[in-house]
Amino acid sequence: MEYAASDLTQRERYKVLTSFVLPRPIAWVTSTGPDGVVNAAPFSFFNVFCEDPPLCMFAVNRRPDGRHKDTLINIQRAGEFVVNLADEDLARAMHETSGDFPPEIGEPGYLGLKLAPSSKIAVPRLADAPWAMECKTWKLIDVNGDRQLIMGEGIHFHIRDELWDREAMRVHMDRYHPIGRMFADRYCRTDDRVVFPAAEGAQKA
Repeated sequence: MEYAASDLTQRERYKVLTSFVLPRPIAWVTSTGPDGVVNAAPFSFFNVFCEDPPLCMFAVNRRPDGRHKDTLINIQRAGEFVVNLADEDLARAMHETSGDFPPEIGEPGYLGLKLAPSSKIAVPRLADAPWAMECKTWKLIDVNGDRQLIMGEGIHFHIRDELWDREAMRVHMDRYHPIGRMFADRYCRTDDRVVFPAAEGAQKA
């Protein structure tokens, strides 16, 4: 079967995209409000795209009632944020931060998530996250007035000690158990892995 994107409603296009573009990494973004309240929210329209400079991008849509989300408001004001990644131990807490919290209630405080200071920006990171990247806003792109694409430049990385081989510059995959987003309330584990030998390319006769 096939669809022309223009023949589908916005909701139908969302369902087609999120049902097949799987699994998606999740940016668990911390930002700080004007009164110092730390916000944490997950976004699965997310990925990294470049290493020089280190760039990431995630999409923030409006709330169902049309209001802007706290994450966007905070980033527009401060120009900085932290992308934290969640593993299996933090997955449920990450999911809970997707609930509706008013600006004066910070998700980390409400849910008992520990914070740690960042090294180069004012926004704190989630202390127990396996990996976190401090970001400065690189570019904001408005999409149809109801969604913003937030591009951030990573300026500092935090890695849980036991996950990283500093000399080899490699992750210990047997110790790292990231969680991925499927759709609706469904997530996936990433421990069922396949390894292929290096691709050989075209062989000379």
